[in-house]
Amino acid sequence: MADDTDIQLLKQIQDGIPLTERPYRDIGDALSISEDEVIERLKMLMEEKKIRRFAASVAHRKIGINSNAMTVWRVPPERVDEVGPIMASFPEVTHCYERPTFSDWPYNVFTMIHGYTDEQCESVIEAIKEKTGLDDYVILYSEKEFKKTGTRI
Repeated sequence: MADDTDIQLLKQIQDGIPLTERPYRDIGDALSISEDEVIERLKMLMEEKKIRRFAASVAHRKIGINSNAMTVWRVPPERVDEVGPIMASFPEVTHCYERPTFSDWPYNVFTMIHGYTDEQCESVIEAIKEKTGLDDYVILYSEKEFKKTGTRI
């Protein structure tokens, strides 16, 4: 069970760890706990699945990955469990979700595809079409990013 120190630790790292020689020591100093305790608490939070993953996040636009294609697919309900993992297996797909449909919106599986160019994204979409046999989709390209952050506590 997370205690107040765990909550404060999560708040300390939610925007990233310090880019210093000893980031866990620096976090510990801010929380008045030891570097070892920071590491142990992070390990425990991961074991308890309170932290799903602990990884570096690449600023994709800064390295030239400028095309973002939210592709919405019309997938027969009985095929969702089959094709979802196929779509998610592509490294260019960073998000893959099933969502509800509506009378004027029949698309139920959403994939976010990132590439250096629109053509690269479209190549991935073609590959997904080939692997799944699906061809009813719409591509929604990102035009402007207003905000992008992780979940806040």
